[in-house]
Amino acid sequence: MTVLTSELRDQIIHAADLLRKGGTVAFPTETVYGLGADISIPSAIHQLFKIKNRPVDHPLIVHFSNISQLHYWAEEVPESAWQLAKHFWPGPLTLILQRSRHIPNSVTGGQDTVGLRIPNHPVALTLLKALGSRKALAAPSANRFGRISPTTAAHVQEELGQTVDMILDGGPCQVGLESTIVSFSDQTAIVLRPGGVPLAALKSVLNERVILADRNNLTVRVSGTLASHYAPSTPLEILSSESIWQRALNLETQGLRVIMILCSVANKTQSTSRNILKFYLPQESGAYGKQLYATLRRFDHKGFDRLLVEAPPDSTAWLAINDRLQRASYNTLNEHK
Repeated sequence: MTVLTSELRDQIIHAADLLRKGGTVAFPTETVYGLGADISIPSAIHQLFKIKNRPVDHPLIVHFSNISQLHYWAEEVPESAWQLAKHFWPGPLTLILQRSRHIPNSVTGGQDTVGLRIPNHPVALTLLKALGSRKALAAPSANRFGRISPTTAAHVQEELGQTVDMILDGGPCQVGLESTIVSFSDQTAIVLRPGGVPLAALKSVLNERVILADRNNLTVRVSGTLASHYAPSTPLEILSSESIWQRALNLETQGLRVIMILCSVANKTQSTSRNILKFYLPQESGAYGKQLYATLRRFDHKGFDRLLVEAPPDSTAWLAINDRLQRASYNTLNEHK
């Protein structure tokens, strides 16, 4: 847990001042690091899109500090949305709701809906409170558009460098994957992007069914749902535990250097070579998700020609992880079609 030292509190106060003046600040949340701009300052929002090289019609998630402000930012809040907000906020849940007049078009990509969330990180919450009442930050992940999300301040520095006015260091992110995004049809909750809050937890709170949207047929544009996203520069492939070793050997015969990222013990008996290395991620989904982005980023800079990832279990507990890996591998998959 991040300790708010007097030095860090001073940095947060300075960051809030920069934001009020139209600057951009990268800050930690429990999911990934966000790149924040005051939603009431058009030039700051423009700069945010420019830094990320993000399409202007791709909506941003709005972060604020207290659930009592929800009706200020949203025009209509279904009872099921209130139930989820009261249970999971602060936390890794984004609610898609009808935006109020206080949300500008530039933040929503011109849509009538907005993604809202209260992050669960002491630095993020202190920063949002320091901004002042009825203030909010638009904050996508603090990386170039479509690339691997950052889970440490060092990742942000590596990715964005001096293009950001300030980076607040709150340590490694505790969840490591983005928030679950939920929209509503009448009172029915629809998961548009799986994330830090599992489907089972949503169902338990609502005591009714929760629909998982078809990722190829979304009617609302939301963050992180493009076919290619969260991608390293190195081509990434997802393979079964039975086929990953043979694929590595085939690539080695082509003179390529390969890293196998594994989550089972199936290939422990296979010895590696100079051009085939192994790395093991945890077998529990929460621990795996926390380390995934940092692992992909680490090996993306080690001179490998291919990242081979063992397919995780196909269960609801691994839904968000499988979603991220499928999007990260999309360009590689289509290159081989």
